Amino acid sequence: MSSRHASVRLDPREVRVETRGAIPPGAVDNAREVVAAATSFAHEPVLFARVKLSATADPVVFCPCTAQANIDVSGRFVRAQAVAESMHQAILLLGDRLRVRLRHAGRDGENLRGRRPEDANIEWRRSSPHRRPLPYSPPIGGKREIVRHKAYDLAWATPDEAAFDMEQSDYDFYLFTEAETGQDSVIYHSRDGYRLAQIAPTLHSLGPVSIPLTVSSVPAPVLSIGEAVERLETTGMPFIFFADASTGRGSVVYHRYGGHYGIITPSK
Repeated sequence: MSSRHASVRLDPREVRVETRGAIPPGAVDNAREVVAAATSFAHEPVLFARVKLSATADPVVFCPCTAQANIDVSGRFVRAQAVAESMHQAILLLGDRLRVRLRHAGRDGENLRGRRPEDANIEWRRSSPHRRPLPYSPPIGGKREIVRHKAYDLAWATPDEAAFDMEQSDYDFYLFTEAETGQDSVIYHSRDGYRLAQIAPTLHSLGPVSIPLTVSSVPAPVLSIGEAVERLETTGMPFIFFADASTGRGSVVYHRYGGHYGIITPSK
């Protein structure tokens, strides 16, 4: 008997869709169909699915259409997001990303989140091609501002677990506290796998790691939020990981798709 649940797939009518901006006719029904079809790849019952479709009329935004899905798979949160020049393209890309994440959200997740890297089946990583970060609008004039400040209690995780959570949430980077060293850290994609940066790198103190991982030997720069934004603007990097000068905690400033900035900080 298959380990898949016999009635995983949602009915399209069960998919909740929220919209913002000028959404073309038929996009809501299309999103329901695409996301409902993707839920058939889940290994456990899907309890809830919500889609957010947003479009901006700002002419400076390179990819004005965003489709985001949040799926509850038996209590496990799976998120995917896609941006494109048209809503139809964004929804199709969303379906592709969601299928990959739901396919990998079964036993591999239990192994990694159970802190057993030596037993983890890492086929999902080897079979997943290195992906390019989602595009964001380059500054072309006008003032850019921090338009989102997200603070949360950083998860304690191994690099394996952090990488898995990053992939499941469809993030380009993931801020967390590394379990063995207690260091505020960020993990992100690199050309050869994953890259880890820490407040004060401890190269030989990490526990067992299964993923292809390199560790930066450079300490995070100590910056104010204003200085971090200035460095982001100057370097053109997708994000800057830094030690907040006022708290000493690891934080990230990053480019948002609308051309402005976001910041992520620990809540405590």
